[in-house]
Amino acid sequence: MFLIVSTISIFGQSSADRDAITRTALNYAEGWYEGNADKMESALSPDLAKRIVRTNAQGQSSLGQMSAMTLVQVVRTGEGKQTPKGEQQKDVTILDMLTSSATVKLEMRDWIDYLHIGKINGKWVIINVLWEPKPKKDEKKN
Repeated sequence: MFLIVSTISIFGQSSADRDAITRTALNYAEGWYEGNADKMESALSPDLAKRIVRTNAQGQSSLGQMSAMTLVQVVRTGEGKQTPKGEQQKDVTILDMLTSSATVKLEMRDWIDYLHIGKINGKWVIINVLWEPKPKKDEKKN
């Protein structure tokens, strides 16, 4: 496992906060790969909004959306456990941090998540996720 933690702009944060933010992102990733719904749920705000922009073959885009409850239920199916241990990428980059909010990039094997993590009642939890599958090797980036 290769773990990257980078800070670009940090105001009023301790190393304990940086560690807690990283652990929150890792609980999300590891919960997926382990099929561990409790670990995933521990990382999420109950008000989570996980979104993806999908574009069909005709070029029309729509917004797909998932709640915390739905995400936890998907994790319970164990789909993430199909990823071999050696391929379980979970690279965390803290892009920005303030007193009670952080923006984190989490690169997993098949997709990238942009996480908005907030400190609520002393605990860092994921509030928003915008994600996108990684391009296939034969696809070109725009």
